[in-house]
Amino acid sequence: MQTTAPLSNAPVQSISLNISNLLRRAWRENAALTLTGLAMLPVILIAVVGLMVDHQVITGAPAWMKPLKFAISTIIYCFTFVYLLTFVRGHRRLVKAAGMTMAISLAVEIVLVTLQVVRGTSSHFNLSTPFDSIVFRMMGGTIGFLFIAAIVLAVVLLRQRLADSAWNWALRFSIISAIVGMAVACLMLIPTSAQLASPSTGIMGAHSVGVVDGGPGLPIVGWSTIGGDLRIPHFVGLHGLQVLLVVGWLINLTRFWLTLRQRVNLVVIAGLSYLGLIALLTWQALRGQSIIHPDTLTLLGFGLLVVTTLIAIVLTVARKAYGK
Repeated sequence: MQTTAPLSNAPVQSISLNISNLLRRAWRENAALTLTGLAMLPVILIAVVGLMVDHQVITGAPAWMKPLKFAISTIIYCFTFVYLLTFVRGHRRLVKAAGMTMAISLAVEIVLVTLQVVRGTSSHFNLSTPFDSIVFRMMGGTIGFLFIAAIVLAVVLLRQRLADSAWNWALRFSIISAIVGMAVACLMLIPTSAQLASPSTGIMGAHSVGVVDGGPGLPIVGWSTIGGDLRIPHFVGLHGLQVLLVVGWLINLTRFWLTLRQRVNLVVIAGLSYLGLIALLTWQALRGQSIIHPDTLTLLGFGLLVVTTLIAIVLTVARKAYGK
């Protein structure tokens, strides 16, 4: 009598095969970014163990929280960029060089952040010793290269002409959002008046506005609850890379009842509204205002952004359909 293999492991095997196939495709597209992304897995494990066994606090937060957050962000970024590269036609050498630059920059960044945790000191804005100064300047250099590589990719994507122009615009706005998020970080490099008055502290630059770094913050993310925090628009901008891709995908689901023109308009509305949100959060932070204590001006600005977006969406959907 013929026997059949048990089916209990079939779903697990299917998932394993799918992941394996995806990794092989990612490796073929850009080996450097794929390798850097995979290298973050042991970093995440080390950081989790560090949080459990090492209870030291650096700048008001658990020491190993920063490597953990950076590693998670890096793995998401690496594979998102690999996905974006699949839509690029031509410019293979340029794209490969941009991918390699991103991979090296992200890898060096996480190594330096982890190194400073092991040394028991802060990595950002730290000029207290010659070595700390070198580390921070190296981090700034790697981010500069990452920024340039992202701009190169953005220019290439802006020149692409995909069959679905709505998805084309989703790709464009996602990378533009990430670049804007990176640019916001430049504001953190400006020394505060207190730092300029006391340069001997060895700290130049801050992510908090109106208060010192390391004060009370929201759980996990650590965003200040008593002052402005530039990490918020920085985070929102960077991860617009993923958010706007998801929004573009959701809008693409409406292709059966909305015209291509309408879908393009919806993607543009979403992209511009998201950039408006980044601007609003930056403005709020620069005024020394906590994300959880918005004043009347901030609420009015947010309300105006929401109402304008909703009106634009309604007008787009209600408009008489154009031919596809």
